[in-house]
Amino acid sequence: MAQPQEQAIASIAAILSQVSGYKSYIVDPSFDIADKGTEKLSSNDTLTFVDDDLSIITNYSSKKLIQSLPLLAKKESSKIYNLNVKISNDDFSAVAAVKDLGFDVLISTHIRETIDFTILASLLSKTSKRSTIHFYVESSESYDITYYTLSNIKKAYDSFESTELHDCFDTLKSIVGIQYSEFDLIHTAPNTKNLVILLGNPAQFAINSNFKANNSLISVKVYRPFKLQKLESLIKSIRFEKLIILEQSSINLQFQTLFLDLIELLPALSTSNIEVLPLQLLKVDSDNVEQVVISINNLSSSSSSPILGKSFNDHSGASLEKFAKSSDGAYLNILRETTDEKFLNILNDFQVNPSPDYSLGKFLSQEEHLQKLITLVESNLSSFTGDLNDELANWLIKARDTSDVYDGSKIVQLLEANSSPIAVQLLELKKYFTLTHNWIIGSDNWSYDVGFSAFHTILKSNNKRLKLLIIDSDSSVNVKQGKKNLGLFAMNYKNAYVASIAIYSLYTQALTSFIEANQYSKGPAIVLAYLPKSNSHLEMLKETKKSVDTGYWPLYRFNPTIEGEDSFKLDSSFIKRELQDFLDRENKLSLLVSKNSKLDYNLKSYNKRVNDDVNENSKNAFQGLLEKLSGAPLTIAYASDGGNASGLANKLNRRAINKGLKVKLLPMDDLSMEDLSLETNVALISSTSGQGEFPNGGKTFWENLKNSTLDLANVNFAVFGLGDSKYWPRAEDAHYFNKPVKDLTKKLELLGAKFLCDLGLGDDQADDGYNTAYNDWEPRLWEALGVSAENADEPAPITNEDIKINSNFLRGTIAEGLLDDSTGAISSSDQQLTKFHGIYMQDDRDIREERKKEGLEPAYSFMVRVRLPGGVSTPEQWLKIDELADTNGNHTFKITTRATYQLHGVIKKDLKDTIRKINTTAMDTLGACGDVNRNVMISALPTNRKLHSQMEHTSKVISARLLPSTTAYHEIWLTDLGEVARGIEGKPNKMKVGGDALVDAEPLYSPVYLPRKFKVVIAMPPYNDVDVWAHDVGLIAIVEDNEVIGYNVLVGGGMGTTHNNTKTYPRTGSLFGFVKYDQVADVCEKVMIVQRDNGDRKNRKHARLKYTIDDMGVDVYKAKVEELLGFKFEEPKPFKIESNIDYFGWAKDETGLNHYTCFIENGRIEDVPGKPQKSGLKKIASYFKEHNSGNFRLTGNQHIILSDIPDAHVDVIKKLLKEHDLDNLDHSSLRLSSGSCVAFPTCGLAMAEAERYLPVLITKLEDELEKLGLRNDSVVMRMTGCPNGCARPWLAEVALVGKSYGFYNLMLGGSYIGNRVNKLYKSNASEEDIMSVLVPMFARWANERLDGEHFGDFVIRVGIIKPTLEGKYFWDDVVEH
Repeated sequence: MAQPQEQAIASIAAILSQVSGYKSYIVDPSFDIADKGTEKLSSNDTLTFVDDDLSIITNYSSKKLIQSLPLLAKKESSKIYNLNVKISNDDFSAVAAVKDLGFDVLISTHIRETIDFTILASLLSKTSKRSTIHFYVESSESYDITYYTLSNIKKAYDSFESTELHDCFDTLKSIVGIQYSEFDLIHTAPNTKNLVILLGNPAQFAINSNFKANNSLISVKVYRPFKLQKLESLIKSIRFEKLIILEQSSINLQFQTLFLDLIELLPALSTSNIEVLPLQLLKVDSDNVEQVVISINNLSSSSSSPILGKSFNDHSGASLEKFAKSSDGAYLNILRETTDEKFLNILNDFQVNPSPDYSLGKFLSQEEHLQKLITLVESNLSSFTGDLNDELANWLIKARDTSDVYDGSKIVQLLEANSSPIAVQLLELKKYFTLTHNWIIGSDNWSYDVGFSAFHTILKSNNKRLKLLIIDSDSSVNVKQGKKNLGLFAMNYKNAYVASIAIYSLYTQALTSFIEANQYSKGPAIVLAYLPKSNSHLEMLKETKKSVDTGYWPLYRFNPTIEGEDSFKLDSSFIKRELQDFLDRENKLSLLVSKNSKLDYNLKSYNKRVNDDVNENSKNAFQGLLEKLSGAPLTIAYASDGGNASGLANKLNRRAINKGLKVKLLPMDDLSMEDLSLETNVALISSTSGQGEFPNGGKTFWENLKNSTLDLANVNFAVFGLGDSKYWPRAEDAHYFNKPVKDLTKKLELLGAKFLCDLGLGDDQADDGYNTAYNDWEPRLWEALGVSAENADEPAPITNEDIKINSNFLRGTIAEGLLDDSTGAISSSDQQLTKFHGIYMQDDRDIREERKKEGLEPAYSFMVRVRLPGGVSTPEQWLKIDELADTNGNHTFKITTRATYQLHGVIKKDLKDTIRKINTTAMDTLGACGDVNRNVMISALPTNRKLHSQMEHTSKVISARLLPSTTAYHEIWLTDLGEVARGIEGKPNKMKVGGDALVDAEPLYSPVYLPRKFKVVIAMPPYNDVDVWAHDVGLIAIVEDNEVIGYNVLVGGGMGTTHNNTKTYPRTGSLFGFVKYDQVADVCEKVMIVQRDNGDRKNRKHARLKYTIDDMGVDVYKAKVEELLGFKFEEPKPFKIESNIDYFGWAKDETGLNHYTCFIENGRIEDVPGKPQKSGLKKIASYFKEHNSGNFRLTGNQHIILSDIPDAHVDVIKKLLKEHDLDNLDHSSLRLSSGSCVAFPTCGLAMAEAERYLPVLITKLEDELEKLGLRNDSVVMRMTGCPNGCARPWLAEVALVGKSYGFYNLMLGGSYIGNRVNKLYKSNASEEDIMSVLVPMFARWANERLDGEHFGDFVIRVGIIKPTLEGKYFWDDVVEH
């Protein structure tokens, strides 16, 4: 039976536990554990709670493993762990981090191998008595472990007695039938150009034909013990020209650890004239593998050697840039890996004054200010109340009594809101509210008289907030006279943490030392780091090894707060005489010797073993290579709202890396204004927001820069802007085009900046949009930087089509993302896939900037939309949505413009619970969003029960026919939910996808689904409350003798546009003809299939059916549908539509049941003062449920109908309506006919307010309408926050479409019945503009209209606006007012 990877490993571990006697644990399992012998562990401090001497631990994350390094480093020798550690995102940096722990280290990269190596780990530990760490690549695959029986594994385990690794592999083969080895020769090219040795995931290379044509590939499977001789034999069996050593890791070191492991092979290779190229590899997937392969195939020691794969951010700060690029900078990189940079304060100024006294003086000055602040807070704490008092009290405890870090931004924010004199006084010291780890980075000058006095001062002060990183460059053969042993001196004080490290000797120990130094809180922490200076990089490595092996630079850690023998930990095996004397005095030497036989040997016989000299040619080749790994510096900063500017910045970043530049990529607001003058080359990219404003991510930077007097004479800039020359059609507004970058360039000129190239101005109206100008600007930037303007072939950007086809039928990594509690977000590709599951990721835009200032990620949450074909909801369903809104949402919910429910504010950890509970009431969310058929909507029709039931039946049949077949939805969300009754629709049901190893298929959609969304609605004349002309398929019910006999079919409606992009437009559906009642589901399917096969999959802005039908021609599209159907449409039946609004109040149907249509403004179900509608509707639903009578109908205009109420219950319902302000219909007809989308604060696409602002605007208009006698005259008015058209504004008589915050495009001329698209009357209209235009126009309508003439028809008849006769003519005849 196939099981998901996590479960399969746990099952094998449970068997091994029975066989070996090891205790079995699993960390944070995502499934119910069947094995009673397996215990659950939390990922927090996992190893702290493992008391067993022998244990197997599964599902441990590599991130948590690194945090546990100090625990692993001091693990009792009697304890043996089999740690099975999952590697996420192909980042193998954790493998290097544990290489020096003395554990066996295994690596598996596909699921079968992972299962087998879980067994291998147990076999190794049985005879070696060592702990084993088995790293495996996290996978969404499942695997059938039926083959692995207890008896087979027990038989092999019990008989295995060897300590040899090859015997271990042979025994494993007897169980699994596969012969594994320490190194896997995955592929041998017929004519091998490059031999690639990889510590990482080989999956993409193994299947790439371009890679396999030129390269042979060896993948490391056993990293410790590292069988170098076996690898050497394997290498010798292959003829090749270049050896490429790839280590897949996020940590960029001058020498990757795999290269150091292979260094003894280099002399022999050098004599054969073989180039050896060590490289860092980052993320490689199907999207970028071709580019990586091209880079590998073109590598040479004489060319720039890029870091391959998808880039990680470079942490280098401008003030430390010179140091970070030096060889010593490797220690700074490691320090930053172990510390949140927000709390890392590097005190050095290498340019102004590098002396020890200067850095110490700077720290003492900061401490003086901090103590002043502590005194001020202590003496004035009682002056503050509430949150500010609490925050200051917490800060005071940490600042005065601990060495803990603290984010002071919230205190600063609260103080800035407090106008008291003491608050002002405290704000003068506001920078000291953030408590940091303070590091001074020094050289061995600290070991001599001048620096030594500063060192003595630090130890004597016993300051717990100060840390020293002292990098010693003296070699054992170049010892200067008068040099003090800082480690011994500090240990004799017995108040400081002391560590002695060498990054290129014991990497794990170096990493652990930095973690422990930051955790130390009883005094200063001293880290002594060794990195000898040499003209040759290889000589530096050789000297490091010699100095450690001979005891010149012993590796150790000393923590005086630990009692007994564990206060001193020796990490190397040789020590100098003076250290021996110290340990003798402390009674520790004999204890160390008794534990370390190698130390005992070294103390008795001097170990003279050093590396042989390396061939000079090889050294020179490597030196040349490594010097080219870092080119000219380039900082790329961007400001972006919609993602286009950030996309360009990321592209520029990738290309700069490939050209060998030292690149830093960040949002503009993250650029340090203090350090800007220290930059060398800066590229700034910004889009345009609002009225020519900087977008989010650049506003703070611009505000600081425009008020700055910085001297930027030594900084080179390149600036590119993204704009739309027609976004502001009026001539007087033309200056808004790319205004942010124009203003930015002028300010930089005033500050003396130099420019690498002319300002680039991207224009959406150009043939290739902003790319037209960008493709001219970028080569000029490269030319100025002295690098080639040619770009190697790059993988195409990842598109929605790529995401869909690679998603494994909508799975992606959604399940894995839900388990990641380090963020409230999910990956960008999963954000696209969750839409198919009815889920949109959003964040609260009201507090986005505030959270950014506090160093927090956006307040991510999710919108969950229900699929409810027909819009009919039971009381139980209503109550479940109401409950979820309170328990998992934001205490409100929304009736959408597709007549279904929508929850907002659901955080990630509550998503699965929310989806499950929705499904328990026979609803689901599958297909409520995404490139599939959406919720099928019908006219609410309270007056005719029979006709409504027929439409509802049709909607469910269509919905079932067009529902995706993937089982991913059930697999991800409903794994523990039983069968749910679905009625006529039949599915989706809970399915055992994992256990039965079912293979998904999408016979209707295919693995790429549709080019864009697909929408179907059903209208019942004379009502058009669903906007039947606005959708891909609009069905108009034809009734004879109170029976729906069939439908007139409209095809090709669609609403979304892009502002001022004349290639986009709204469109009303074209009438194909009439079909019978029982044919309609077939017709909808065939219409969708034609769109599936002919829609534009390259340009999502041109992918909707409305463009397909115009590109093909209505007749051609119709003919293709008829060909698939096997019959032709009949001539359309006559019908008459009279309105597209809802009619409120009580109505009775032909069966005598009662219905009440409630006005729910913009569909928001909530309780507000004086209007507790949510509570009232909950009581009504509970009453319906209790009396088994009544239900709810949701309308496409975002209102609700209380339906099917017998006369006996009407009075009770009327009373509840009155008590909760649900019977109030005393609104203007304008308000009753209005509607809006959600927009701010949750919609990420919103450019302006909608739901929150439309009621305010209508109130102002109502006062004027009252004066004109128009209060009871209906005008269809709609507002959206962007042009995507969720509230279908393009069909309204009056529409306001958000352009920027506070500004709207005013549209006029839609028809009252919803069959004509409106047209732009005035762009960028403010509220004042809207009132000044509409009020006189309404007055004219009141005086000049014909009998029964609606406002939309009137403005066309009198020539105020031209009619839009077809969607594609939407932009014609636009006259700006």
